[in-house]
Amino acid sequence: MKIARRRILQIALLGLFASGMSSSSEAATGSVRVVFTKAGFIVGMGSGRGVLTFRGHNYPFRVSGLGVGFTAGISTNQLVGRALNLRTPGDIAGSYSAVGAGGALVGGASGVQLQNARGVILQLHGGKIGIEISAGVSGVQITMQ
Repeated sequence: MKIARRRILQIALLGLFASGMSSSSEAATGSVRVVFTKAGFIVGMGSGRGVLTFRGHNYPFRVSGLGVGFTAGISTNQLVGRALNLRTPGDIAGSYSAVGAGGALVGGASGVQLQNARGVILQLHGGKIGIEISAGVSGVQITMQ
């Protein structure tokens, strides 16, 4: 009986220790700000800059993208949102795909959800300035500075 109790206590302590170790590697959420300018007709291309705020630090990055589908005009998007499933700031880098739609005539709204191969999800929303209508699939590349 004493041996069984001791084994149960050892297993419980091992489980507690293991769960404490795994909490440091759990995914976290950061906040993101992006300014992105896009222009095109049918195929739109754009670029911009952004900042990831993660665990109290700011990490600048560059954004470039290509949209295929219906696109007409030129606009500047100022987006804010969340970066989900981050383990390190570098996880935000990579190729993203998105399906989103938005429109603007002088001013408007847009929103998009993107995901990369590491499982990082960007949920962004914000305003557009310019004249643009778009709908289709977009690809976005993020590189750390």
